[in-house]
Amino acid sequence: MAQKRTEAKHRDAEGLDVRAPEAVLASLAEAQIEAASAVREAIPAIASAAALIADRLNAGGKLVYAAAGSSGLMALADALELPGTFGIDRSRIAILIAGGQEAFQTLAGGPEDDEGEAAEAVEGANIGKNDCLIALSASGSTPYAVRALLEAKRRGAATIAVANNGETPLLQAADVAILLKTPPEVIAGSTRMGAGTAQKIALNMLSTLAAIHLGHVHDGYMVNLLADNAKLRDRAARIVAAVTGRDRGDAERSLEMSGGAVKTAILLAAGATSVDAAEKILEKTGQRLRPALSAIRGEQGGESLPSRQNRT
Repeated sequence: MAQKRTEAKHRDAEGLDVRAPEAVLASLAEAQIEAASAVREAIPAIASAAALIADRLNAGGKLVYAAAGSSGLMALADALELPGTFGIDRSRIAILIAGGQEAFQTLAGGPEDDEGEAAEAVEGANIGKNDCLIALSASGSTPYAVRALLEAKRRGAATIAVANNGETPLLQAADVAILLKTPPEVIAGSTRMGAGTAQKIALNMLSTLAAIHLGHVHDGYMVNLLADNAKLRDRAARIVAAVTGRDRGDAERSLEMSGGAVKTAILLAAGATSVDAAEKILEKTGQRLRPALSAIRGEQGGESLPSRQNRT
């Protein structure tokens, strides 16, 4: 069997332990940059995967992540940030990590071989035909990740695989395969480094594009964010003001009327007559803000929003 790329020796590894600290760090930094660059080749696959996720979420399904070890931590980071950043309901996101809750304390290696646990986790998450599962494994052959993907597929779910080695069971079994051809690790096999970096970047890109498809991003603003702390409430007010050209006071009043719903607040600030009217417009436009704003301008006889220069 050919040696896996993630287990191979890096070109800069020889004598690493006797080099000056700055030289060691330079090698580590360069390896991270190379790993990040590897994501570019996967852009077409990431685009296909994002469309698949958006389709299943639009259909009312869940987004599920399944992984072990360092890949599980990358999945966890992406999954936990989706509700706050893009307003995706927490009940529609599931995280299956080998070892369960105990993994957050020890991250032991043994559970990644437990296919039975993976099958039980998929069943426990009630994964079905409207759902989408993303399985991650640097090696592409982690038993937990492979079994989770196969079980989800058997139950009719859409499946996406993310791996750093090609021609592996995980990639071969998925509906969409995302291969991140990262170079060997400076510390051979330590995939929390380059491979993990590439996985995190790919997941950031994947979930962000899916959110754009869902209408949760407008001109680079996260218009479906969940404003549940002071920082995010301030951000929400700035977003409403920036999109509509209204002043901060108007933006805050619109947010108060909308109960903190940013899209609704934007439509109120743009001229919607009520919260109910704004929500109906959003429903008609599939929660997409740009056509919703166009609809309001149409109702106002084409009157445009005030420019930033004309704010009071």
